[in-house]
Parts: sequence; structure tokens; C-alpha cells
Amino acid sequence: MKQEFKILIIDDEKDYCDVLAMILESEGYQVCKSNIPKEALRLIKNENFDLVLSDLIMPEMDGVTLLKEVKKINPDQRFIIMTAYGTIENAVTAMKEGAYSYAIKGADPEELLREIKDLTKIKEINESSPEGIRESEREFMLDTKNPVFRELLSMASKAAKSDANILILGESGVGKEVLAQYIHRESRRNNHPFIATNCYTFTESLLESELFGHEKGAFTGALTSRIGRFEAAHGGTLFLDEIGDIPLPTQSKLLRAIETKTINRIGKNEDIKVDFRLISATNKNLEKEIKEGRFREDLYYRLSTIVLNVPPLRERKEDLPAIIHYFLEKTQNSLGIAPLTISADVMELLMGYSYPGNIRELKNTIERMAVLSDNGRVNIESLSSLMASGESDGQAKTMEDNLEGGLAEGGLSLRSIKKEAESKCIANILKKNNNNVSKTAQELGISTRQLFNKITEYGLKEND
Repeated sequence: MKQEFKILIIDDEKDYCDVLAMILESEGYQVCKSNIPKEALRLIKNENFDLVLSDLIMPEMDGVTLLKEVKKINPDQRFIIMTAYGTIENAVTAMKEGAYSYAIKGADPEELLREIKDLTKIKEINESSPEGIRESEREFMLDTKNPVFRELLSMASKAAKSDANILILGESGVGKEVLAQYIHRESRRNNHPFIATNCYTFTESLLESELFGHEKGAFTGALTSRIGRFEAAHGGTLFLDEIGDIPLPTQSKLLRAIETKTINRIGKNEDIKVDFRLISATNKNLEKEIKEGRFREDLYYRLSTIVLNVPPLRERKEDLPAIIHYFLEKTQNSLGIAPLTISADVMELLMGYSYPGNIRELKNTIERMAVLSDNGRVNIESLSSLMASGESDGQAKTMEDNLEGGLAEGGLSLRSIKKEAESKCIANILKKNNNNVSKTAQELGISTRQLFNKITEYGLKEND
């Protein structure tokens, strides 16, 4: 998808323009450059760009004026303003004029790359043709033969047509975020961003900054101003995962944001209007949390206009064969290996297991099995003897718990198995990419330096 995503960079600083182009091209995007706004306008008239990245302050034409001219050519053109630290207020003004977002020049490019990744997902959804709907549904893992899950999807599709707040309940790993993405895709907001945040991963102070944003100097370490997730989701959908883990003080601020559709950045008292659709999710029993004083009752009622309960995987056994083969095919494609087949005894094991870790556990299991397969066949010898024995329904130990409890076939520990799997995975992808370390690191989602360390650790030779 990245190769099909075309970006135009406009900046009168040629060096900055070149460096940014190099970063984006290394991520796999198609990039065009222009140092002259009027020349850029001619390019936009003659070519289609998925995104325009423009500097705010330029001598010939400032970024806001350029944005207005671009919108005359293509009202739907995605446009991100790039600005220095001191002109953030002007960048926010640009967002009111129709800019998708803004990026701070000189800051960590990861923030900008995340924004662009969101836009690639939006493009992929928008370009799904009727023929491609089936594949898209498979990607979201929403094909089902289970009547309970089918009814849940029907309810989710109906709920998507409104802006009502939705609370998704379910065990860890059942695919709550996948369902939230489906709702966003089915909603009238699907041309705008889907912004997801896992509330559990942040401390109280960091979570508030993540959600509401902050001004430069608002606290120690706030070296730049930054918009929060509410502002980033403007016009689209905000998904708050693990909502049950939000501290009580932050719950109060969240309640106000939901009720008033306004937020305040940390370090600034000015109200900022935000237009968002809220979807929340948790694996906790919120009614119990309310009784024990850890969750606000008024917030619960605000979140739960519509409640969707996602069934665990053990209650969807009829869907297992399709999901297993889906992950198997996806894994073999990502590793660049020949098509794999699963032996009957392994399939019996997979079908009889209870999956306390749900779809997430199944996915990880399939990936491990694929890496340890022999001659294109996944057989019982690919797993440890303890994993092969399986667990009956209702028992709570995961397959990895079984491995932790003892030694695998041939006396290998879980740590050894994981190292072997990682080593084989890296070797396979290196081979597929003709030992191109940069491309391999990109596919693995790690830095080139980390990959070099892994190559050294596992004794992999680039020319093997």
C-alpha cells in the first residue's frame, strides 16, 4: 500500500525538503518535492497526491494561503502543515481552514509517520471495491459462522450509523479494536482518522498529555507543544482501549470532554472544540469497579449508550478453521516461505484448545508454528511435547504457560524455542530481501542497528 501512497513535500528550505523526502522514501512512500509553492500548485493540478506536506512559513506564499489554493483545486486533498515551535497557533488556524494535521519541524519524525500511516489505512478502506469487500472483511477477521457473533456484527453495523458512544466489552485478545475499526469503517466518519489509544500503557500524567495535549513548558520534559488524541481524532473516531484502567482524576476530565465536546491542553486554559465519535473498550467488569469506587458511575453511563459484548474464541469454535488458515496464509506471505499445510493431529490440537488468550494467542501460536515448520508442513513435531498435549476446554493455562512449566521436545526451554524461531524468521526475511538489511529491518519493525545486533547474536551471515 505504501508504494501506492504519493506524497508532495513543499518547503523553501531545500535541505530540509531533501531530508524529509529521504525519510519518507525509506518508509516506502512515493515522494515528489518542490521548493516553490506556485510550482507545487501546478503539480497538484496535473497529478494526484494522497498527501501534501507543506511548510507554514515560506517567502513566496505561506502555508495557509497555499492550503486555501489547494482546496480550490481539490477540496478533499489531505494537507499537513509543517511548522517550527513558535508558530503552533498558526498551524492550529490552518487546521480550521481544512488541514488534516500539523507536524513540528525538528521533532521526532515518528509522530508524522504515524499520522501518514493513519492516512494510508483510510485510503485502503476508501478504495475497497465491492469485489474487495470479502478480502477486507477477512482482514478485519469478521467473517463468522457463529450466530452470536453474527448478531453482534449486525448490531455494530446499525450502531455505526449514529454518533452514539459505544462500549465494547470482552476478554483480552478477542479483537475489540478490530470491532471498533469496523464500526468506524461503517460510519459516516470513515473519511476521517481512526485514533486509537491504550489507556493502560500510560501513567496518569502522561495519559492526560496523550489525550488532551500540552503546551510547551507545561511540565518538565514538555519541550514542544503537542495536540492530544482528542484533537487528532477531530471529525473521526477516538478509540480508548482499556478504559477501565483510567485513574479517577483523569476520568473526571474525560467526562467533561464527552459532555461538552471541548478539551483544554495541559498548560492552557483555552477551550478547544472537538468533534469526535467515542468508542471505548475494556476487559474489566465496570459495574464491579463502580461498586468498589474505582470507576465513576456517571462516566460509565456516558460511555455505554450502546454496549457490545464480544464472545471469547472458545465460544466460536465453528470459526476456528477459517481463522487458523487465514493466519497461516498471512504468516507464510510475510515470511516469504512456500505454502504450508497443517497435519491432522496439529489441527485436532488447535481445534480442541480453549485459547484463554483468544485470537491474539492463536495468531502468535500460528506464527511460531510456521517458523518451526519443516518442508512446508506443520506437524506435531513442530511443537513441544507439552504443547502437543493441549489443554481441555475450561482450563486457563496458555500454550506458553505449558512450555514455561517444563522443557520442550529435545530439552529446549521456552527461551531457546523463541530464539530459534526469531533466528529462522530473520534468516527467511533476509533471504527474501537478498540480504538487504535496511529493507529487512523495515519489514520486521525494528531499527537497522537492532537487526545488526540480532544478526551478530544469532551468528547469521548476510551472504548465507
